[in-house]
Amino acid sequence: MLFLALERSTGFLNRMCPRNRQSVVLRNPAQPVPASLNLAAADRNDVPVTRSRRQPELDALRGLLLVWMTLTHLPTHVSFYSNQPLGVVSAAEGFIFLSALLCGRVFERKLRESGPREVWKRLGGRAARLYGYHLLLLAIAFTVVAKIAVHTKSPSLEGLIDFFLAHPARAVVSSILLIYRPPLLDILPMYILFLIGTPAVLWVAKRWDWRVVLIPSLLMWVAAQFGVRAAMYSLTVKQMSIPFGALGAFDLYAWQLLWVTGLWIGAGRPSLPPLSWAPKTTVTCAAVIASFFFYVRHSFLWDVLNANSWAQLTDKWHLGSFRLLDFTALAILFSAFQPWFAKWLSIEPLVQLGQASLEVFCAHLLVCFATLALVGDGTAISVATEIAVVTGALLFLYLVARLFARPRKPTARPRRED
Repeated sequence: MLFLALERSTGFLNRMCPRNRQSVVLRNPAQPVPASLNLAAADRNDVPVTRSRRQPELDALRGLLLVWMTLTHLPTHVSFYSNQPLGVVSAAEGFIFLSALLCGRVFERKLRESGPREVWKRLGGRAARLYGYHLLLLAIAFTVVAKIAVHTKSPSLEGLIDFFLAHPARAVVSSILLIYRPPLLDILPMYILFLIGTPAVLWVAKRWDWRVVLIPSLLMWVAAQFGVRAAMYSLTVKQMSIPFGALGAFDLYAWQLLWVTGLWIGAGRPSLPPLSWAPKTTVTCAAVIASFFFYVRHSFLWDVLNANSWAQLTDKWHLGSFRLLDFTALAILFSAFQPWFAKWLSIEPLVQLGQASLEVFCAHLLVCFATLALVGDGTAISVATEIAVVTGALLFLYLVARLFARPRKPTARPRRED
């Protein structure tokens, strides 16, 4: 559903991944192919090949998603307004998809130019660095946060590490193995596993075909809607006396579809032929779908869709089909209006937040831990305290971004590849 809909959006690939194959640009068959897009000529070194340029609006979008995520996780009244304001979609979907898209864009080219060993080395190093951050956050949660939780008897803090408080040794070992994933710390293990699996996905797609990756990914998402995660838990982790709730909220069997689709889009979405839908028709359909779910989110229909008979379709953790449809529509709209976003969204603070997205994400978890320890669930704090918490949190994230963000480089001229 997701990759077929994105395939029909001509503007999506032309803007998001402008540097790849001739098939990326959907053209009139009668129109001659420019020499700059002729791969045969490029292979003969007759024309220069343009390397991919970093698009600041994509970094800024990641920065905006991190701000959105932080406001949702902080225990303030702001979270009521920042929790899924656009429909049945949250910042997590956008963050995972966009990270995969940029990863596919960079490392598909790296695979062609330098081979699989270099891809394994680069992505393995990134996963190892993120795993180190995760261990540091776990250490803080199991020491500082646990001590405060025991001392204050705060339900907000105790709920974060209840399995650790009950079985500390088992919790430490299983968390190191990325099995036990406490609340707020459950997206990092998923991201790490996706990074580890990315070299194999890119290699299989290059060696055979992207269909070999996309079709099993879609089938795995379908299986996730029917409870494959619970079935696998009964066969494996349950034997370790780890409760199902300790595995974290995110269903990897479902969320892998977003990651794989993002990789495919970033790689230039080869293998599937262009379809005949007109761009305006696609954008119009996306606008209608996004508007419908926006209305649902802010009307009486929200309670209807969250009733037991409909909840599976909007479920965040299993990436329900309505949620996937809404996200697809919003992604198409973003691609259609990307020039506008590039003009108005690419402000330096957001760009820097996006460039240091992994470090900023980890920093926002520290902010959440500290805020929960100071104000609990936030129901009794004053407006002035809420303003101070939100302002201080965003300022801290910006300082972290300034520390880790890469300085912008001037756009390089196209050059010949040997």
